[in-house]
Amino acid sequence: MDYLVQAAPMTMTFEAAIAARTQAMLDACTRCGKCVEACPMTGPAGVGASPTEVISGVLAIVRTGDGPAASKAWARGCTLTGDCIDACGDGVNPRFLLAMARAEMTRHSIDLKDRRRQGINNFRAVADGVSVLTRMQLTDDELARLGQQVAARFDSGSTAKPGERPDFVFYTGCNVLKTPHIALLALDVMDALGVTYRVMGGSTHCCGVIHLRTGDLDMSGRQAMSSIERLAEGKTGVISWCASCHQQFTEVSLPAYEAVRGAKPFEMTPFMLFLAERFEQLKPMLKKPVPLRVALHRHRGVKGTMEAAETLLRMVPGIDLVELGGPGVGLMSNALGCLPDYKRELQKSELEAAEAAGIDALVALYHVDHRELCAHERDWPFRIVNVLEIVGESMGLSHTDEFKRLKLMQDADAILADCADAIAESGIDATKAREVVMSGMLAEQPLPLRGRAASTRPQSAD
Repeated sequence: MDYLVQAAPMTMTFEAAIAARTQAMLDACTRCGKCVEACPMTGPAGVGASPTEVISGVLAIVRTGDGPAASKAWARGCTLTGDCIDACGDGVNPRFLLAMARAEMTRHSIDLKDRRRQGINNFRAVADGVSVLTRMQLTDDELARLGQQVAARFDSGSTAKPGERPDFVFYTGCNVLKTPHIALLALDVMDALGVTYRVMGGSTHCCGVIHLRTGDLDMSGRQAMSSIERLAEGKTGVISWCASCHQQFTEVSLPAYEAVRGAKPFEMTPFMLFLAERFEQLKPMLKKPVPLRVALHRHRGVKGTMEAAETLLRMVPGIDLVELGGPGVGLMSNALGCLPDYKRELQKSELEAAEAAGIDALVALYHVDHRELCAHERDWPFRIVNVLEIVGESMGLSHTDEFKRLKLMQDADAILADCADAIAESGIDATKAREVVMSGMLAEQPLPLRGRAASTRPQSAD
């Protein structure tokens, strides 16, 4: 059953709500520059001006689409770390303003028709990647459990009794479905905690960030408003997995929805913070020792999540957690893509520090971090795992990391041959499958592997 929120009539558009919130922040900003001073990315981004000059220029960009080079560099070099938010004493969210600055720069440099086309192409690329990679790895029942297919055992990903609302909606976002063992482990843990949930995610419940990045607030708003009304099914709220989706909803879409509709239909809680509220309940379930020396791959963009992940790892008997001393910048690994050289150096330095520390496993929280790092397991003397794999092992829960197994092959032909039955049974076009394997798996390697590269030989004629 669909429990769409009973939406009040719209008193303004999504775009108007964003504009009003932006204007309120422009009015509140005192140009003190504390947000720029707190930002860890000014050096890597080459921001060569005083903090007050930089923030003044950002305000100009938000208003006009243009501004000083240093301000543009700061906006484009934002990795969504969020230190600027705590630094501001004026009630302004500088991370939100920088998103608006990037949107305005795009809006003023590219025609709407071209921006919309690019947004649609980007959206389709994500949707195709998710659809193909999940179906290459999962059974029909597993797809249904993740809300991607209806099956007799699962009502579109809901564990509530028929006709009842679940305690929570578990919002996966899109891309964690490419590494489905992580999402399935999250569901296993929620089952063990005794909460009911409905899984929502994938391209049918987009947060709107893809179109925001192309400066298309109209399309972004349409997607976000529709998704929010569907996500309101949970009795207690929404649990989010993806940091990017969480930031988009909580800092952009939900405040706009509240302004448009007059009320916010739910609170959104990151999965790690959901678990943190239940650590006392969870701790007795962590029974099996997991004797590993591990380090946590860190991104501090969502406040409190890394601390919760660290506490959770320390709760697992046998775990020896060591610090590698990295900066922990960015929302997730993909947020560092605006500074590719800096990102590669960070990943290289972390792998070297991990080897020097003698760890058994480098543990990531987020799915995109896992996708980018997991193939390095081939070349370094430690495993690359997700935090829920450690937790699951202690609880007696497990799912095979098919994504890593396939990516470690580093050969498109071998991967496609391995998944031939799943590709055929799912009716996936063979050419599309190859494109996705190349672009959504093998090419997603910011730091090249040591030794041979992935095979890119062309598809054979037959």
